[in-house]
Amino acid sequence: MQGKIAVEEHFGNAATAAKSVRHPESGYWSAIEGKLIDLFDRRLSEMDACGIEVEVLSLNANGTQEIPEPAKAIELARATNDALAAIVAKRPDRFAGLAALPMQDPQAAAAELQRCVRELKFKGALVNGFSQVGSADTAVYYDLPQYRPFWAEVERLGAPFYLHPRYTLASSRRRYEGHPWLVGSPWDFAEETAIHALRLMGCGLFDEMPKLQIVLGHLGERIPFDLWRLDHRMKLLPNRPAKRPMADYFRNNFYVTTSGNFCTQSLIHTMLTIGADRVLFAVDYPFEDHAQAASWFDAVEIAEPDRVKIGRDNAKKLFTLD
Repeated sequence: MQGKIAVEEHFGNAATAAKSVRHPESGYWSAIEGKLIDLFDRRLSEMDACGIEVEVLSLNANGTQEIPEPAKAIELARATNDALAAIVAKRPDRFAGLAALPMQDPQAAAAELQRCVRELKFKGALVNGFSQVGSADTAVYYDLPQYRPFWAEVERLGAPFYLHPRYTLASSRRRYEGHPWLVGSPWDFAEETAIHALRLMGCGLFDEMPKLQIVLGHLGERIPFDLWRLDHRMKLLPNRPAKRPMADYFRNNFYVTTSGNFCTQSLIHTMLTIGADRVLFAVDYPFEDHAQAASWFDAVEIAEPDRVKIGRDNAKKLFTLD
């Protein structure tokens, strides 16, 4: 399929790119830093070869979320967004931007999102999970009451909010002791992000702000596969803040992308669970390969109208892309 729009594609800067090189002795990992920084040569060439017309760019994890000092997080977010705006301005036909936000300070995050949407013409925000606030060993989630004014601004702006994975704190990894290969993208990312998304659904946020739209990568961080059991068991529990079943929120307030999950059975299950109108194409570049993602998606056994929706039209509508 030509003209695909890929919506979870990362870039880095001098402050963040090297942090994604987790195992420098590996050829795969050592190449990540360069791919995050090279926006106009190799990336565009690969996009052309794979039928990807536009990439929606966002800062690599953990991004601003791992900076405990709010003032420093604000500074990095603003500098990053200005740099991304300059990148998009060079090739507005090929790139769009999602804002990095200093969620350590909800008021500052709302102000930066407003600046990015109104002045820089970004299409929303991507936030790399919980934020460390005041201390490196803290994890602050966005269902907490102090974030309600922030979410009100997100809804008012009509800005999609991409909730992206991040590495859990070392102090939270005892369950992986002796099994470090489960930390990060193989398992830990989805577990961490799914819990965060469930907290947002369960706290009553979408009852208060029904127009909010959250995006999850990797075909929904496993949530589509557990929605039935989740509601089946939760209906037995009284006095929950959320007024409706979790499946209602997931089908009305969430989109999911194919980033890094190029599995046909999983895609079809997700489409059956939430509908093709709520699924978006993504690669997760440079952590995943353009060619693998595109060749799988172009050949996957789904109806052609659904391929066009997922590959392009849903992203145009959600992110208001021309």
